[in-house]
Amino acid sequence: MANVASITTLIFDIGGVVVKSPLLGINKFERAHGLPHDYLNVAITARGPSGAFQKLEVGGLQLSEFYDQFGTQMSDLVFNNAAYAKFCSKSNRTCPILPTTLLVDGKELWKQMMTEASTYNLPIIKLIKRLRESGRYRIAALTNNFQITAGKAAGGDEALGSASTEVKRLFDEFIESSQVGLRKPDPKFFEYALKLLNVQSPKEVVFLDDLGINLKAAEKLGINTISKLLIFPFSFHIYLYAQF
Repeated sequence: MANVASITTLIFDIGGVVVKSPLLGINKFERAHGLPHDYLNVAITARGPSGAFQKLEVGGLQLSEFYDQFGTQMSDLVFNNAAYAKFCSKSNRTCPILPTTLLVDGKELWKQMMTEASTYNLPIIKLIKRLRESGRYRIAALTNNFQITAGKAAGGDEALGSASTEVKRLFDEFIESSQVGLRKPDPKFFEYALKLLNVQSPKEVVFLDDLGINLKAAEKLGINTISKLLIFPFSFHIYLYAQF
């Protein structure tokens, strides 16, 4: 990790850091429908760039288009069972009994995910405010997100999980995958952020995220990272303010 004095820029993930993770909503949905733990999370990830979820996050789909495609993909037993069996094998887990029938309502699952992602992580918000007040750092957000359909009410179902004005105001820059057309862990998204923030070297940046795949991508570019922020929310506080 770089010396504290050399850090100029802090980049925060949103879902799973500033607000609760949508993965919690996925896990709740899995339990409610008798699915193995992380079954749907694996199904989402395994789709790669062709997945409805991934397309939504780079602005390739509107929510109105997304729901049906998402539900169809999450209900695809052949693809999803194969992906989960592969996941279990790679992670040396015993593969549980896999579903033989499955019909996922894409909108219902999405609403469950975004309900979780609408809950603030208050200790982290307090930390960000203190960091801003110090005047020492540029504070940015780098988030995989989606756009609300034009004309939809801010308080409606489609707004669930979208960052509020209150959250956006915490940051000097709020960098959104759905606006840029790139998403984490694509290194080009990180490079875009570094350029936008006028960073001279990735060594002067600390990136905070709850997903290892995103942290590894940042580290490959030379960016400092901190993980497991929700488990140890003040490890970052102690690190930056060791001189206090």
